[in-house]
Amino acid sequence: MQATAYTYDSDTRTGSVLLDDGTPVPFDAPAFDAGGLRLLRPGQRVRIEVTGEGEGRRITLVTLQTF
Repeated sequence: MQATAYTYDSDTRTGSVLLDDGTPVPFDAPAFDAGGLRLLRPGQRVRIEVTGEGEGRRITLVTLQTF
C-alpha cells in the first residue's frame, strides 16, 4: 500500500503517514526499523504494510516507494 510521510520524529523513530484518502495512520519504531530507513521527510512517498482494520489497523513496515 502507498502513502505519504506526514510526520517523523528522528529521536523516537515514530511518526505518521497519510493514506491516499487523507486518513492519518501512526507508525512505531519497529515499523520504521523494519524498512531499513535512516531518515524520513514529510511529503515523501512511502510503501507501507499494515495488519488489522479500522481502529486496530497497525503499520508493520515503512519504506520508500520506488518506481
